[in-house]
Amino acid sequence: MFWSGFFPDNLKIFLLFFLDVGLVSLFFYLIITLLQERRAQRMVRGLLFLIILYLLCDRLLELTIISFFLEQLILICSLSMGVVFQSDFRRFLEQLGKGEIKSLWKSDNIIPKGDTIIDEIVDAVKELSQNRTGALIIIETFNTVEERVFLSPGVPLNAEITKELLQTIFQTKTLLHDGAVFIRGSEIVAASVILPLSEKTASKRLGTRHRAAMGITELVENCVCVVVSEETGSISLGEKGVLNRPLTSTKLKELLEEKLNVSQDTEVVTGVTRISRQLGFTGWNLVTGLFKKKKPSPKDNYYSQLPKPKDK
Repeated sequence: MFWSGFFPDNLKIFLLFFLDVGLVSLFFYLIITLLQERRAQRMVRGLLFLIILYLLCDRLLELTIISFFLEQLILICSLSMGVVFQSDFRRFLEQLGKGEIKSLWKSDNIIPKGDTIIDEIVDAVKELSQNRTGALIIIETFNTVEERVFLSPGVPLNAEITKELLQTIFQTKTLLHDGAVFIRGSEIVAASVILPLSEKTASKRLGTRHRAAMGITELVENCVCVVVSEETGSISLGEKGVLNRPLTSTKLKELLEEKLNVSQDTEVVTGVTRISRQLGFTGWNLVTGLFKKKKPSPKDNYYSQLPKPKDK
């Protein structure tokens, strides 16, 4: 039984069990690192959880019936994932065969100087302001902004930051202009992100974009939000629920340099580092997610359907 594993006679079996679990975990960790799609990563983590649970029930607790059902469930999940994500697994096997698995510990993404990123953002904001094109940009500053704080995570892009792309996204004729752009490091992670609105009395006199900038920075400290007013073209920067406005493009650049340069000047991101950040809150999210009610899906064109007081 379970307690017998703690006695010297069974110490070898007990240690081999943890070695077995460790090797399985390492194998799945490498797979997760190679999978770029967040949905695939979550499914692999779920399968890993089932395998560890099965090993605990079968090897230590000796729960025969539960172990049998878990074994069948793991088999079904494995076959299903093999079909759904066959292209990802094929790429994994190709890299394994070519010996490229070692590249996971090499620098595969060097984040450019903060000035380079900031220049692209500021140049885009300046053009949008001059053309009076509304814009909302949320920028991660330190640590990871969990996407569960968004009402909707938007459309994944994972694209390099350029002023041309930012300007294109916010053109009113594009499908992605309604909502915010989410920037992490040197990438535009997603567009058309729906943010929570501030409920402060003062914010209700402002436009929806400004309320969204205040709302997200009230909830999340490690981010700033750039807003361009569609009515006046004025530029604002939201932080910790407070809007700093109106700003010139020069002042905006100074503020962004102050917030971003320290964490982005010399940072080198490897495959393992990147996935480690993504897995940082996995355990806590797994527990809280079981008891947390799912938020209703936001309606299409969420910001467009809300009453629009004029941006000041």
